[in-house]
Amino acid sequence: MPNSLDDAARPTKRARLDDDSVPTFSASNSAPTVAAAAQPIPSAPAGIDAELEREVRAGITEYVCPDNLGFTGVLKQRYTDFLVNEIGLDGQVLHLRSTEVEAKKSAKTTDIKEEAKPAEAGAKDEKTDTDMKDAETGEATLPVPAAVLTETKNTEANGEQILGQVKTTDQEAGETITDEDRETLESIFGRQTTDDIIKLVQQVRKRESKKAKDFKPVTSPPITDKDMRTKAHQSLRRIFPNLLESAMENDQSIRIKATPPAERKNKRAKGGNRDREDQGRRRGGLDWEELGGEYLHFNLYKENKDTMEVVGFLGSKLNCGAKGFGFAGTKDRRACTVQRLCVKRQTAQRIQSFNKVLFNAAVGDFQHSHHDIKLGNLMGNEFTITLRDCHFQSEEGLDFEQRQKLANDVVRKAITDFSEKGFINYYGLQRFGSFAASTDAIGRKMLQDDLKGAVEDLLAYSDVALAAADGTSTDPTIQVSQDDRNRAKALHIWRTTSNGSEALNLLPRKFTAERNIIQHLSSRNSKTGRHDRKTDWQGALMTIPRTLRLMYVHAYQSLVWNTIAGKRWATYSSQVVEGDLVLVHEHRDKEVNPTSSTQQQPDTTLDQDGETIINPHGTENALAPESNFERARPLSAAEAASGAYTIYDVVLPQPGFDVEYPPNAIGAFYKTFMASEQGGGLDPHNMRRSWREVSLSGGYRKFLARPLREVGYEVHGYARVDEQFVRTDLEALRDGAGAKTKAEAEAGVEDGEEKEEKDKIAVVIKLQLGSSQYATMALRELMKAGGVKAFKPEFMGGR
Repeated sequence: MPNSLDDAARPTKRARLDDDSVPTFSASNSAPTVAAAAQPIPSAPAGIDAELEREVRAGITEYVCPDNLGFTGVLKQRYTDFLVNEIGLDGQVLHLRSTEVEAKKSAKTTDIKEEAKPAEAGAKDEKTDTDMKDAETGEATLPVPAAVLTETKNTEANGEQILGQVKTTDQEAGETITDEDRETLESIFGRQTTDDIIKLVQQVRKRESKKAKDFKPVTSPPITDKDMRTKAHQSLRRIFPNLLESAMENDQSIRIKATPPAERKNKRAKGGNRDREDQGRRRGGLDWEELGGEYLHFNLYKENKDTMEVVGFLGSKLNCGAKGFGFAGTKDRRACTVQRLCVKRQTAQRIQSFNKVLFNAAVGDFQHSHHDIKLGNLMGNEFTITLRDCHFQSEEGLDFEQRQKLANDVVRKAITDFSEKGFINYYGLQRFGSFAASTDAIGRKMLQDDLKGAVEDLLAYSDVALAAADGTSTDPTIQVSQDDRNRAKALHIWRTTSNGSEALNLLPRKFTAERNIIQHLSSRNSKTGRHDRKTDWQGALMTIPRTLRLMYVHAYQSLVWNTIAGKRWATYSSQVVEGDLVLVHEHRDKEVNPTSSTQQQPDTTLDQDGETIINPHGTENALAPESNFERARPLSAAEAASGAYTIYDVVLPQPGFDVEYPPNAIGAFYKTFMASEQGGGLDPHNMRRSWREVSLSGGYRKFLARPLREVGYEVHGYARVDEQFVRTDLEALRDGAGAKTKAEAEAGVEDGEEKEEKDKIAVVIKLQLGSSQYATMALRELMKAGGVKAFKPEFMGGR
């Protein structure tokens, strides 16, 4: 997935921090009672490479270029070692280039800012707002380099701003206006039009119950200057609140008319959210049109934070919550990332003002648009990855210069082949979770209708974490975070006592799925008044957020896809063969007798990484147009041999009730694998379920993937472990385009100056991948088995 390193919105992810052992789980350990829904999970034998074992379990087994020399390196030792920049649908790589607001746009809202001050007097100074800090890491925070404008706005309860409207008392200030306001109107409209406007206002105030159509509108002379028109709308609404509406005509004149009677009585101030929102649309719409649209698009830069953490923070400031923002996909936490966000009916000045309370994050590059940003609205991502402490095959006995030369030779060959031939488009390990009960195992049990087993898997915990919680651990080298200790202890209490209250008091709130399940199973049935939900497994699963529930069955589909992809490569390699599937819409020009599909299209939506989620008809999320679903067809022997199709055209289906399976040996292997113990004894041709949410129709995924453009790399020698080889967007913005990184500055040390002796090698790789492609799987192809050594923080995940 694009940022391949993120999964769907879910409870806070924890780094897996144990040693090189992997907890395992056997369904046979399940106890027959509800209290036994949480089973301790023994660890795997020592000495087995944990990452390789997990890859095999996830069906990740093959390489496109298996004979190339591999190398090892530490990934994400520092979060600045992993830079992710979103690539928009226009192919442009997003960078944070400015945190300022354009002067022209700022001028348009000057009146709003100044006029809002009296109404906002006494409001809480934003400096007292809770700063968003990284409590987890405690790392130093980076202030935003740009000056921040403080600006107060009249913000609706739903987070929307009403341009040009200011809260005032319901003035009925006779039939006159101040000399200053009259001068303002005359400077915009001229004396005659101003007189006509004042006359209209007098008539409206005398006959408040009359309908708007009973008053003759006033039309101004054409106003060609856009800023002046904006000022006209704002001034009318400030001087005559709730009395006049204004709109631009085709000839750029402004038509001014009375508001409806309900609005004249200042119903907006008394009504609920719906009244405020409706009036905001009627009276503020033109102002957003003048700015360029109701949606404000902007770039979000963040360091060592989840996308949803920052979005949730901004949403809390605007009173619209995280749902008020649109974005194409979430980005990895332990990284420096840039992505495009949008929010409806907010000004650039308002969003930019939050820069002073954002830490390790910044917003900028503002632009209004008529369109929002939806999940999947991206071409891909550009990754700049620093791999530290790299070691290469056959480097034993070489001095440092020889090691550097070997490094260049190995990496150059790997990059060349990778750019030309690509990699198997495996789903990465992130898709399957990193703890005892993998997400695909839970999904498999849901598809088997073993809902009790799925619940038990969700409530499983590690014996290592429980031992740490009880103080009985015999291995002092393994440290377990307090949250994981509390989780294991809480689930153990639930398993042994069925005391939901005691378990929930100890269970950290971030474990949403576990908390919701225990709350449901231990709760009183409101209909019967009894505690009779102890075996309501489906009800318990339904309390988990929907995106998280769907993640489990999608993980099972991913396991099947990975396994089939490995079999396809081992059987046919890069050869296109009869029965291979290709997407219909991509190759209509090559069909001899193209026919249109008459099949009903299933409803689809997209997940946070831009992948199609296939839903059955009639579900609550059956919203997307049928064009989002792709049809595939098999190639004939003649087509496969024609040379018109390449291996990069071939797709493999995810299992479902509405997909085509390859009519060859690979299609037969779907049935063989899914019928096996690992496949869950399922039938790819029988994927409908009575529980419609897990009755998925399937989808297609490209078999091989190639980078979007040429891959770049650099090999660096270094001495200090904290040496940085790339600049983040925030550093570039702060220091200027000509600034150097520490490594670049070190390279320029004058002769005679003391330099540390370099003894370590780092490799920096820059590559662009399409949406739904995993950077970790690209690195696996480049570095080979066991090459990527994930940085292990201080604590282990004890789940």
